[in-house]
Amino acid sequence: MNLDLSGKTALVTASTAGIGFAIAKGLAEQGALVWVNGRTQARVAAALDKIASAVPKAQLKGVAGDLATAEGARAVIAAVPSVDILVNNLGGLGGIMKPFDKLEDADWHTIFEVNVVSAVRLTQVYLPKMRDKNWGRLVYISSESGVQIPPEMIPYGVAKAGVIALARGVAETLVGTGVTANSVLPGPTLSEVFDRMAERLGKPREEIAKEWIEKRRSTSLIWRFTSTDEVANMVVYVCSEAASGTHGANLRVEGGVIKSAF
Repeated sequence: MNLDLSGKTALVTASTAGIGFAIAKGLAEQGALVWVNGRTQARVAAALDKIASAVPKAQLKGVAGDLATAEGARAVIAAVPSVDILVNNLGGLGGIMKPFDKLEDADWHTIFEVNVVSAVRLTQVYLPKMRDKNWGRLVYISSESGVQIPPEMIPYGVAKAGVIALARGVAETLVGTGVTANSVLPGPTLSEVFDRMAERLGKPREEIAKEWIEKRRSTSLIWRFTSTDEVANMVVYVCSEAASGTHGANLRVEGGVIKSAF
């Protein structure tokens, strides 16, 4: 199978760590010119150095900007006028951790800005240029939480359900073109978040992950967290020419957490 992405330009949002970093590295390994994005120039520079060390022939550029804000999006778009591949990876709770009945309107707005609106802004800019070239890849990183809404993170799950719907809706506008749009649904994934949690709790991250699976995601079929590389592998594939028949799909990399065959 040929996953070669030579000659393609990719932008991966929120790619200085975690799943986004692994995706940026994976695309660079396949020959794409990759734009790494983060909120600060320092984090972007550190990520670029790390990828360059792991992939000596990597073609890399960096752009700082908080894509959860209109101002940050404008800065990124000004620096990156056109891409062949857009991976909308930015997501999360926006620092908001409250019980459902304590959430305020502003909290919902923040979470939707981070997860959904950030992807809308970039899609609206880059999609027309992909359509003009009749080739492009739009990838939206959602979550298994968008299908099985977790009671401890209802707004996150609702927003990630919105990401799945956004990807499918965009795909419906691309009938018969060489541009594809898909969502990718990771499950519990070992990343830097668990390193910080382990440090705070004074426990090994493997122990925390084991407890999380047992108590919160017991439907997992692999009975472990996935790695960021396992998620990145799916994204790299769907960005390649080999995945030209994969369009409008939600692709699961969640270890069977979602208890459904359909």
